[in-house]
Amino acid sequence: MANQIVFTVPGAPKGKGRAKSTARIVTKGGKPLAITRHYTPQETAAYMSLVRLAAAQAMAGRPPYTGPIQMHIQIVCPVPASWSLTRRRRALAGEIMPTVKPDSDNVEKAVKDGMNGVVYRDDVQVVDDSKSKRYGEVAGVTVTLTEMEGVERAQGKGGRQ
Repeated sequence: MANQIVFTVPGAPKGKGRAKSTARIVTKGGKPLAITRHYTPQETAAYMSLVRLAAAQAMAGRPPYTGPIQMHIQIVCPVPASWSLTRRRRALAGEIMPTVKPDSDNVEKAVKDGMNGVVYRDDVQVVDDSKSKRYGEVAGVTVTLTEMEGVERAQGKGGRQ
């Protein structure tokens, strides 16, 4: 497939954290006014930057895709260091599944948002996706993206109609 990229985000997978807010009261024109500021947690922003870097390297200077995207995410979690060799071996064999945080949906959100403007113009273009979460020797998230050909996209953001 001509328009396909595969890349790996190294390290332990991170889920997208909930937006945080701070509030303060200021005086404007003699009246108190509440100011609320919303921001992305620093750990989430750092992980999304790592995704963006890996995606940009995979794109190798190509412009973002404009059509519908098919995506698969393979999430590989580290086996806890405290586990016995037997338990570790079972986890690596797929006999024990990582039913622990981060949630695969939150990892997917961080990965999709990290690729906005790099692999595609907006994550709304992802129309077919799948993901898996397992234990492995080397932690990371492998992303496979394919721009779907031979299908018409609906109007919206993107290139030519």
